[in-house]
Amino acid sequence: MRVAVVCASQYGATRGIAERIGAELALAGLDARVYDAASPPHAEDVAGFDAFVVGSAVYMGHWLKDASTFVRRHQPTLLEHQIWLFSSGPLGTETTDADGADIRESTVPAEITEFTNTVRPVGHRVFFGAIDPEALSLPHRMIRKFPGAAEKIPAGDFRDWTEIEAWAREIARSLVKAG
Repeated sequence: MRVAVVCASQYGATRGIAERIGAELALAGLDARVYDAASPPHAEDVAGFDAFVVGSAVYMGHWLKDASTFVRRHQPTLLEHQIWLFSSGPLGTETTDADGADIRESTVPAEITEFTNTVRPVGHRVFFGAIDPEALSLPHRMIRKFPGAAEKIPAGDFRDWTEIEAWAREIARSLVKAG
C-alpha cells in the first residue's frame, strides 16, 4: 500500500514530524514517501497513492499556504482515499492554558473545519512543535523581541516523539487492516 506523507514546514520541525510518521509507516510494511507540499507529486502521481497524511506548521492560526493548496488542489482525489491531517505549532510544555483549556483544542487551525467537510479526514492531530531562535528569519526574530513574546513563543523542541510515533502506528494499523 502506497502512502504519501505531505508536509509544509517553515523551519524544519514539521518536516521532522512528517519524516518520523513516514518511517513508522515504512516499519509497518507500507510504501511511505515523504513530500514537501511546495513540490508534491504530480497530479497523475497523486492518484496512484492509496492513502495520505498531510500536515503543516501553523502560524497565526493557519496552515502554511503550500499545505492548504495541496489539499484544495487534490480534493477530488483525497476524498476517494483515506487521509489523516496533522498540525504542528503550539510551543512549550503546558498542555492547558491559564483558563484550563486544552491548548491543542484551542490551536486547531482554521482550515481544519473546511477540510473536515471537503476531504473527510479519518482524523486530525495537533502536535507541539519546535523553534530555534537562531534559525528564524529576521521578521520572526523581531517578533520574539516584543515584550512578553519570548515567554509566549518559547525556544526549544517540544515535539513528543512517542506520541507522534504512536499516532503513526495507529494509521499503519488502520491501513494494514483495510488493505
